[in-house]
Amino acid sequence: MQAVILVGGEGTRLRPLTSTVPKPVVPLVDRPFIAYMLEWLERHGVDDVIMSCGFLATAVRNVLGDGSRYGVRLRFVEEPTPLGTAGALKYAGSLLDERFLMLNGDTLTDLDLTAQLRQHEQTGAVGTLALVPVEDPSSYGLVRLEPDRAVREFVEKPSADQIDTNLVSAGAYVLERSVLDLIPPDQNVSIEREVWPRLVGHGLYGCPHDAYWMDIGTPDRYLQGTFDIIEGRVRTAVADRLGEGFLAVAGDARVDGRTIPPAVVEGRCEIGDGAQIGPRVVLGDGVSVGDGTVVERAVVLQGARVGRDCVLRDCIVAAGARIGDRTQVTGGAVLGEGVTIGADNVVTRGARIFPGVEIPDGGLKF
Repeated sequence: MQAVILVGGEGTRLRPLTSTVPKPVVPLVDRPFIAYMLEWLERHGVDDVIMSCGFLATAVRNVLGDGSRYGVRLRFVEEPTPLGTAGALKYAGSLLDERFLMLNGDTLTDLDLTAQLRQHEQTGAVGTLALVPVEDPSSYGLVRLEPDRAVREFVEKPSADQIDTNLVSAGAYVLERSVLDLIPPDQNVSIEREVWPRLVGHGLYGCPHDAYWMDIGTPDRYLQGTFDIIEGRVRTAVADRLGEGFLAVAGDARVDGRTIPPAVVEGRCEIGDGAQIGPRVVLGDGVSVGDGTVVERAVVLQGARVGRDCVLRDCIVAAGARIGDRTQVTGGAVLGEGVTIGADNVVTRGARIFPGVEIPDGGLKF
């Protein structure tokens, strides 16, 4: 089975994490984000994956290679200019089989693709959309179905009196190659706005799933996705590593403080005396945490160094960042790669500090 993954966006909502690293390969717990999708696809029989790339495509290819480590054949197509979701699909057309999966590369999910493929074949559909229930459908586009699961209509950003279903598109589609005939070449075309409406009543079906699904395109959702992975709320290979204790500490990590699950502490980490790591924490390879520092509900990526008596809570610290003694990083703050924050600073309220910025001791009380 074949799949096309759209990963052409610049990941602007996730900056500064994506200022220096392409979104598909931003680290998520212990592997590149897109690896979760490749492993999920492989579990459902997909062995040929085409990555439709744009921004920093070479960096994506360098990290993922040929896909063999994930059990798939991986090929790359680079859009010369942004072509939209349908335009990108058309551009990859020469590589596509008669039937294939199309996927939005922003999502973390464990949808049952095998069941969706089965329904697609049973109904003789041209396209089958994965649908998931959401608590608040008002910020999504609703998908209304007929009793036989044929798509009746789409309702974008519905008002309260229009909400009669909670099903929204999950960005995972089974498609027949004939869909490409509806897409003009070399143009920016949206499959959601320009192709699906033309297929209503002509072989477009929805497949409701009761599964985990999250768009992790913002720092808040990146953190929530991290927590859901290490708590086992979404089915991933990380669960095997964490085990029933929901705790993974590398054998060469030096831990003089304490770790509270769920947590992941990678190799060569150093945790000082009296420090607390967890709950809901991931420390990347080679992270250093000083004496008496508290890290909770946070991600600290490779090689970052955190001083003594700091508080890191509800935050993301990118690779190579430096945080001085007694500094607080809280409230959804994100520090980009290589940021240096001196001692006695307060970074909070969703502040985003971009790569390479240096803040002196006591220079910020945000």
